[in-house]
Amino acid sequence: MTGAFLNAMGILIGGLFGLALRRPPSLPVQLFFRSILGLATVFFGLRLAWLNLGGSFSAGLKQVLIALLAMTIGNLLGMLLGLQKISNQLGRYAGQIISSPSPRKLADGFSAFTVLFSVAPLGWIGAVADGMSGYYHLLAVKAVIDGLAMLGSVKTLGWPAALSAFPVFLFLGAITFACRVYAVPFLGSHSSNGADLANAVSIVAGFTACGVALVIFQARKVALANYLPGLAIAPLLAWWFGH
Repeated sequence: MTGAFLNAMGILIGGLFGLALRRPPSLPVQLFFRSILGLATVFFGLRLAWLNLGGSFSAGLKQVLIALLAMTIGNLLGMLLGLQKISNQLGRYAGQIISSPSPRKLADGFSAFTVLFSVAPLGWIGAVADGMSGYYHLLAVKAVIDGLAMLGSVKTLGWPAALSAFPVFLFLGAITFACRVYAVPFLGSHSSNGADLANAVSIVAGFTACGVALVIFQARKVALANYLPGLAIAPLLAWWFGH
């Protein structure tokens, strides 16, 4: 659970720096970090997909097409389930807690950031990638994103907001643990080459992570939560087309 640990440490370190600094980073500095994080997300997402492609050119092309099909079907399923709407509602709920004056401001900051950091699609994608293949780099990028968010908010909301690192670690760690202990052996037992099914999940995770960069760059709105079912559909398609 390296990725979940790094994410939690990023939140805590961001909180410590936020309390120590006299003022939050300037707008140019924030834009610089946003650009770096966007590029890092694309790089590590494509790298994850590349590392899990295998075999000949035709085999790799087949894996890519399966991943794209899984993402398409997953997006349709996500829209039917209203996953992005649920994510948006949770985000608005957390935002209202942060912005509304309340005598429970310290506790509010903790609960609000716990929600925000836990429902972020990059966290789910990164936790699955870490569990399926030990690829913790996406959660490392999220650690920096969350750390910067905490750095700019901890003085306003109080130091307990940084303690959201602990429930975030438990939540993402649970996803990673479930993938590693249950999903990987399960996929291996249902295929002559279980790695192909696990690789399909990681490829979809890598491609979906690239969509996060569009949000970071504010290039366009992407309903990332709707694509999450593609992670479960990918091994089904890989198994189907492998028979």
